[in-house]
Order: sequence, then structure tokens, then C-alpha cells
Amino acid sequence: MSLIVDSHCHLDYEGLADQLAAVLARAKEQGVGLMLSISSRVKNFPRLLALAEAHENVFCTVGTHPHNAHEELDVTVEQLVKLARHPKVAGLGEAGLDYHYDLSPRDAQMQGFKNHIAAARETGLPLVIHTRMAEEDTARLLEDEMKKGAFKAVLHCFTSQQWLAEKGVELGLYVSFSGILTYKNAEDIRATAKALPLDRILVETDAPFLAPVPFRGKSNEPGFVVKTLEQLAATRGLSKSEMAYLTSANFFRLFDKVPMPHAFRAAA
Repeated sequence: MSLIVDSHCHLDYEGLADQLAAVLARAKEQGVGLMLSISSRVKNFPRLLALAEAHENVFCTVGTHPHNAHEELDVTVEQLVKLARHPKVAGLGEAGLDYHYDLSPRDAQMQGFKNHIAAARETGLPLVIHTRMAEEDTARLLEDEMKKGAFKAVLHCFTSQQWLAEKGVELGLYVSFSGILTYKNAEDIRATAKALPLDRILVETDAPFLAPVPFRGKSNEPGFVVKTLEQLAATRGLSKSEMAYLTSANFFRLFDKVPMPHAFRAAA
């Protein structure tokens, strides 16, 4: 079995941080050898960075979730760029637009999104994009910003309409699928996963949220990404091993600051 990567989790969140050794051990048992722990508040970044520094197979991002955008409007592009220089920081975000909950004013979300794009462009690191119920504005902003200069990004935990995924791929983005892919009523998400180029798809948990079947309703953790991987493999008519290799190769191509393990490089 090839190396499996959980491309998006929150290891510093309650339910994971307080039992991290056990969580990482269970992930290892499932073949999950690398995890990217995602920042949601810059003010909490030092704690997240310390967690990544303490574990060889954990990397992190730096950024502000759209839910918290109004709390961190004082975070500048320059600050993000400076913090992203650390060897353990592999990307920016997660940032974007969430019109489902609207926990932050939309103008604050938009400003935060633009700042993170600017930092991604300047650093060359990928931006992890959160978008929910905001397809039109997300697509419009991405198109406008790409015209100012290309940047790398991934549409994480994809639950939007298929056209947005296709627009993202057209703009050079990647698309990541979570445990939602395994849910009975997620036929539209599986259709999107089936339609996208194989070299642009990733898997993630978004742990501790969105546990896949058969763990739905429980606290999610990186080891459970295997269930999403299995569903994605079945959706695309590939073996679990083939899909593990493909999604991991995609991860290292996008998050190219993360050192590729020797064993994975040798198998490439």
C-alpha cells in the first residue's frame, strides 16, 4: 500500500489535541503517514506550529478561516508571508467565503480571502480555500485574482456544484474530497469526483468534523481518511492502492514544500 496523506485536518482542535499520541498511532496503523494540520486563526498559530514541530509527519498552514475573518482583519499580507517562511508551514489558509453560516461579515471574508491570495502568490505556497454557498463570488474572485498573477490553491472539502470544481481545475486548482463523499445522499459529490482529472484530486478528513461512513456521527480523525480514499477509488474504478498513490502524488505536487518521503519517491 502506498503512503496515504490526510491533506486537511485540525490536530490542534479539542478531541484530537488532547489525545494526539493515540490519534497519530491509529493513523499510522491505517497507513496514513502524513498529515497537514490547517490553521483557522493566526492568533492560535504558535500552538499549531509547535504541534507540527513536535511530529515529523505533521505539517501545517497559517491563516484565518472565513468564520473568523472579522477578528483578524489586522493580519497583514506581510505577516502571513513572514510566518509562512517556517520550514513546517506548507501553505496558507484556510481562507475563503462561507455564506451558509455568515459568522463573519461578507466584506471581511472577502478582504481576508484577497489577503491570503496575495500571500500565496508572493510565497509560492498553495492556498487552502474554504467555500460554502458562495460559488458565484468564489469563482469571480478566483478568476479576477488569477489575472493579477497565478497562485496555487485547493478547493477543500468540496461540496459545491460541479461547475465550480471544473472552473477551479481550469484555473489550475486542485479539489479535495472529505468523508462527505461516503454519505448516502452525496451522489452529486461522487459525480463531481468521477468527472475531474485524476491528477487534480486529493483526500482529507477535515477532522474532527465530517467523519466518513461507517464512523459518521463520531469525532473524525486522520486514520478515517482511508474510508474516503476507498470510496474515491470505487467511484473512479481504481484500486485503493492506486488511488492512494495518485492522491499522495498530487499532494506532493501541490504542497511541494513538504519533503517527499524516500520510500514514496523510490516508488514513483
